[in-house]
Formats: sequence, C-alpha cells, structure tokens
Amino acid sequence: MQFPLPLRRATLLRRYKRFLSNHRLDDGSTVTAHVANPGAMTGLVGEGLETWLSPAANPKRKLPYSWEMVRADGGLVGVNTGWPNRLAEEAIAGGAIPALAGYETLRREVAYGAGSRVDLLLEGPGRPPCYVEVKNVHLKRGPAAEFPDSVTARGTKHLRELAAVAEGGARAVMLYIVQREDCDRFTLAADIDPAYAAAFADARERGVEALAYACRLSTAGIAVDRPLPVVVPD
Repeated sequence: MQFPLPLRRATLLRRYKRFLSNHRLDDGSTVTAHVANPGAMTGLVGEGLETWLSPAANPKRKLPYSWEMVRADGGLVGVNTGWPNRLAEEAIAGGAIPALAGYETLRREVAYGAGSRVDLLLEGPGRPPCYVEVKNVHLKRGPAAEFPDSVTARGTKHLRELAAVAEGGARAVMLYIVQREDCDRFTLAADIDPAYAAAFADARERGVEALAYACRLSTAGIAVDRPLPVVVPD
C-alpha cells in the first residue's frame, strides 16, 4: 500500500479527545490531525515524538491531516487503524499469506453473526468459506507485539462469532496485522483485557485459527512483510 500523497514530518504535541492530535510541522506551524485509532496507543503518544502526517486529498475536509505513523523504539509504527484491512487484502491477493491462499474470490464487509460484518470472506469451489477478522496491532512491551491495547468488547464479540462460524463447518481466522517491524512474536495483553484473552482461548478451542504478520514500513507506504509466531501463555 502506497500513500497517495507524500507524508509530512512533524513533532507530536499532544493527543486528545481520542481522535484529535496536535503536531508541529518542520516549518514551525502547528496543525491538528485526525487520529484514526480508538485505542490507548500506549508508548506512542509522548510529547516530542517524530510523527508523519498525510495531507487530506480534499482541501475542504475539516481536518487537513491524518496521523499515519510515529517513530518509537527506534522505528516507524503505523497508528492508522483504517489500513490493516487493505493491507491484509493486498497481502492475500499477492500470495504473501500462504495460509489464506487459493481462494477464488474475496468479499469485504459481509454480514454474519449477530449484526456483524466480517472484514474479509474468502470463497472457492470445493472448500468451505473462510471468514477473516482483521485486527490492527501496534502495542509492544518487550519483544512481542500485543493485542489489545485497551478493552475491546467489539473484539470479544468477534471472537465469539468466529467460534460459532467454525463450529458450523466454515473456516474462521483471526488475522493480526502488526504495523511495526521490531517484534519477534505475537501475544495477548491479557492484563489489559482479560475478557478478550478468555474469549480468544475459547475460540481457539472451538476451531478458530490465529495468524499474525509484521509489516514493513516507510514514509512511502506500508506492506505486510513476515509471519510472527502466535505465543499465548497457558
């Protein structure tokens, strides 16, 4: 995935009201950018961090910039939760996720469960449909990428619905897209959301698969790069 317009380097001043952030551009001007991320963004919101902003394609948009990446722990980290579905779709189409290869069609936002829409539905003759829920990951507390970074009732609901799908004979996959390069595994932040961790364990027992992939990031774009082992403590 390539950014449609060149990103602008800035310095983070503050994040507030969940979806707003102030940044100082290199020319000294201060701008407000949209934060497409409802999570806590632990370790990524410190004043003075280097940030990268995408200018709005529509000059009439209320906020002229979106916050795309931050430099933390020595590398770039993607913070825009709007990209992982697209990253996953591009990776599947390009054969970069072998476990999800071989399906003829891919559909987005297909209704299933109790009023939900699955992120991606893969289908092909002679095999059961594959329901894929995609989650953005950027939390790191040590060598592992962790999810979630805040309590996610919606994520817990998705796990339960995927478990029902798996028990019904379809394939069900949780795909965690890690928007950073500096992790060697994926695990759950059970201390942050015990209910999600419990639902994850139950879903795995009922047939839900879990995949995690790190990304390659630059100021030009982001792409799915390599698999990460999913390591969940007993």
